[in-house]
Amino acid sequence: MKKRNLWICTAILAGQGLAAQDIQQDSLQLTQLNEVVVSDSRFALKRENSGKTVIKISAEELERNQGRTVAELINTKSGIEITGSRGRDGSVFGVFARGGRGRQALVIIDGVRVSDPSSFSQEYDLRLLSTANIESIEIIKGAASTLYGTNAATAVINITTKKGAERPISGSFRSSIGTNQTADDTNGNLGSMTNGASVSGQLKKFSYGVDFSNRYSSGLSAAVTPENEEDNTSHFATNIKLGYEFSENFELSVYGNQTKFTTDFDADRMEAPNSSRVEQERVGLASVINYGSGSIHVNSAYSTYDSFNVSTFGESTSEADNWVLDAYNKYVIDEKWHTILGVNYIKDKAVFSSEADFSILDPYANVVYVSDFGFNLNTGARLNTHSEYGNHFVYNINPSYAFQTQNGYVKLLGSYATSYITPNLIQLFGDFGANPDLEPEENRTMEGGVEYFVNDKLRLSTLYFNRNEKNTIGFDQNFTSINVADEIDASGVEVELSWHPSNLFSLDANYTFTERKGDAAIRIPKHKVNLAAGYQICETTNVSFTYAYTGERFDTDFSTFSNVSLEAFSLVGLYVEHQLIPERLKVFLNGSNLLNEDFVEVIGFTTRGRNISAGFHLNL
Repeated sequence: MKKRNLWICTAILAGQGLAAQDIQQDSLQLTQLNEVVVSDSRFALKRENSGKTVIKISAEELERNQGRTVAELINTKSGIEITGSRGRDGSVFGVFARGGRGRQALVIIDGVRVSDPSSFSQEYDLRLLSTANIESIEIIKGAASTLYGTNAATAVINITTKKGAERPISGSFRSSIGTNQTADDTNGNLGSMTNGASVSGQLKKFSYGVDFSNRYSSGLSAAVTPENEEDNTSHFATNIKLGYEFSENFELSVYGNQTKFTTDFDADRMEAPNSSRVEQERVGLASVINYGSGSIHVNSAYSTYDSFNVSTFGESTSEADNWVLDAYNKYVIDEKWHTILGVNYIKDKAVFSSEADFSILDPYANVVYVSDFGFNLNTGARLNTHSEYGNHFVYNINPSYAFQTQNGYVKLLGSYATSYITPNLIQLFGDFGANPDLEPEENRTMEGGVEYFVNDKLRLSTLYFNRNEKNTIGFDQNFTSINVADEIDASGVEVELSWHPSNLFSLDANYTFTERKGDAAIRIPKHKVNLAAGYQICETTNVSFTYAYTGERFDTDFSTFSNVSLEAFSLVGLYVEHQLIPERLKVFLNGSNLLNEDFVEVIGFTTRGRNISAGFHLNL
């Protein structure tokens, strides 16, 4: 019966698309190639004035990818591999940006870093995110500790949540349902479901927004076993945001978030009744005071993380919380000098056998010079002051030069930047192998590249990077945390193409080559290709085709404790969207891994085969 219902939905969607006849040249909403970027300087600058190849996932792109998770979307971008994004929903993700590890990529939500102080990996759990309340995502790659502090070594994933609608009240509802199966078990069961609802608006100077989302999946086992017992996953998130504009020069907003994530998992590639539950709660405040040519910004948040795990080793719980305060002054001089002077405070606390904490207080400064003859310079410095290991200094120098052409520009860019990664609470004060004398990990990144903006229809860029890691935190023979003497080097090339020849067709593609030396570069493909082509069939219907190639890479087989080469694989997807009521109601059909490729992402664990989902998005 479930299969029959799904095919009926598919037939209705296809029929609606065939019925629409009128094609209009201006119907497809396209993101401007010469977009404005913010993350690399905190100023809204034209892309040609930025010394980085910043990646932006716009609201339009998020809308055209309903049914996909945040991790799946980020995994389509150059220089980034997110292991687990192609597996069972609930798999643990590993964010490998530019040949780095998860602890070297920082996640920021509405100007505030997010991180669980009780986590050993230090990386933020992308499974806690929902696309339902996200407005846009900007990704800057390379060392960015000058502006963003600890962990900003290989990438900063800067997430902006949705603002309230401009009218008094507005509602949005979305839902989807689909299959959840492997390449070998194509049973067609509807094991994946997502829902979201939001209400927002603006009453004179007061704005508000409330949203709820949930995600549920079943039907897959975490481990590849003969039993293939189901490991279920559920995700619930609630957000509220309130804002008030006291005057033209002063506005204030407060927000709150509660996320509950539960998943079953298997032990060491074998069936086991293990489970994990994470509850995250966050409250925050953001304010802006404008004056003359400057503005003062204050972003602050308090977060708590409660985790409960059941495994073959027994039950375990962890509690943690952290305070984050980032206050800075932005000032523009003569429309050429864009300056930032700020201070960042972090207080991390976790409970092991006893309570442990540390604090960070970092003053920092950044200056962007935008000339009227093509030269641009982004440079800055930060003094990291840590309660345990003392001081650490980082800086960046990022020049670029844009040569104007008839309809665009050719931009040469380069950078030299350093970053740091603070040892976490477990490594400093945990119950096993702790070492309070640890120093921070250090990263150095050099970049050089060229970007060719042909016109408003075509952009090409190529960039080479070289990264060095030292003082990496590892273990000695007694499993005590130490700063490892050996250094690690990673280098690579990132190529991006964005071609929008008309308002009906778009093509975006990227290629990444990555090589890591100095340790076992597991789960990092040397070659990776992503392609997305979109076409507006008619005024109300558009389709997009995706192709993703992941090259050979190594993973550790723990049954033999040896590294094994994993075969390359390719995945093909198709997305169809149709507006039943323009600007009000749209329906979509999403197909992933259409060729039903059977591949291995992590040895011993499940990956998804061909799956189809359908859903709707209603605006009121």
